[in-house]
Amino acid sequence: MPPNHQLFAFVVATAAFTLVPGPSMLYAAARTVAAGRRAGLMASLGLHCGGYVHIVAAAAGLALLLKAVPTLYVVVKLAGAAYLVWIGVGMLLNRGGSGAPVVAVTSARRAFVQSIVVEVLNPKTAIFYVAFVPQFTDPTAAAPVWMQFVVLGAIVNVLFGLGDLVAVMLAGLVSRRLAGSSRVAAWTNRVAGAVLVGLGLRLAVQRV
Repeated sequence: MPPNHQLFAFVVATAAFTLVPGPSMLYAAARTVAAGRRAGLMASLGLHCGGYVHIVAAAAGLALLLKAVPTLYVVVKLAGAAYLVWIGVGMLLNRGGSGAPVVAVTSARRAFVQSIVVEVLNPKTAIFYVAFVPQFTDPTAAAPVWMQFVVLGAIVNVLFGLGDLVAVMLAGLVSRRLAGSSRVAAWTNRVAGAVLVGLGLRLAVQRV
């Protein structure tokens, strides 16, 4: 592993990234507003699990392939953007207002699975790991670089996951205050859907 001072710098830099609201926080908050805190927590967990896919892929060199082959990067990016837009449009078309427990469970499970797919299909996450984590690895350390990458990547993923949880909790407070009205539920669903559509469009037009 890298020296202690380098590891400390890594944690501080990662924490600084965590404090800046990003697409994953907005996504988790939108799922919370649309389907409740449990769905938001499951969405956050799905993003977290998807992050480990990127860590393993980056350690194996697959993220470098995305960076080296622009066409492949664009294909993956557009697939992820289209999936986000599809989820958002589904929320916009859903009138909402149902508070049945079965619906809540289904929404939470669906949020978890969809969030894994959203994260895996976001090539910007893979590029971030490739660009950021290697700066803090030490080729002279006893542990191989790939192992250092996995450990440091896991630290990044955990800290980012904590940031998403904060967003879910705050969104949960807001959604609880707005609960009780089918009309309000329908509008919050539409707002959450619009946020996801916006995130998808943003991902589609953004460059590396």
